[in-house]
Amino acid sequence: MNTPIQSNTKEQILNVAERLFAERGFAGTSLRSVIGEAGVNLAAVHYHFGSKEELFRAVVSRIAKPVVAAQLERLAHCQANSEPPSVEAILEAFLTPPLKVICSGGEPGINRAQFLGRCRTEPDSIQTIAQQEFEASEQSFLDVLQRSLPDQSRTELSWKLDLVIAVLIRVATEAGKPNALLQGNSPEDIHLVVSRLVRFLASGMRA
Repeated sequence: MNTPIQSNTKEQILNVAERLFAERGFAGTSLRSVIGEAGVNLAAVHYHFGSKEELFRAVVSRIAKPVVAAQLERLAHCQANSEPPSVEAILEAFLTPPLKVICSGGEPGINRAQFLGRCRTEPDSIQTIAQQEFEASEQSFLDVLQRSLPDQSRTELSWKLDLVIAVLIRVATEAGKPNALLQGNSPEDIHLVVSRLVRFLASGMRA
């Protein structure tokens, strides 16, 4: 069982690693730079994570777990209300949790958005680590989309959902900048942006 000191050390390592991976990418981030900025020794990183790859996985997992749990909860709710649910309801369930997690956290949220954007430009082996953490959610949403859009193949829906994710990350990474779609991080701001994205993306999903 982790002591409070161990837990604090682990969180400090994760916080620094998330920011450095976001700024420099996987290849550009060394364990030496992480331990230097986190104020810990190499033994602490190896104790908690074992390797840079596992540290990267832990950073992804810390972001992914609350997002995936909230997405699946919302998906179950919209299925309970209508089976199959509308494309709009599915997209709302998919988009809202990550925007809430990423954009409601101030500077850490900006780091998370940049980190997730970086994940999509990493080499395949590193992208796979990130994809595995979100796979349960994406497959569940594809299952429901297939019931709502039965004339479309799994492959077609898969690349369309991938484009939805790309739009989501773009909105998150640009949040707060001049002319960005998302200017604030209040629940009302996020709800408004999700509504606009749903209207825009639903047509593409059906096309």
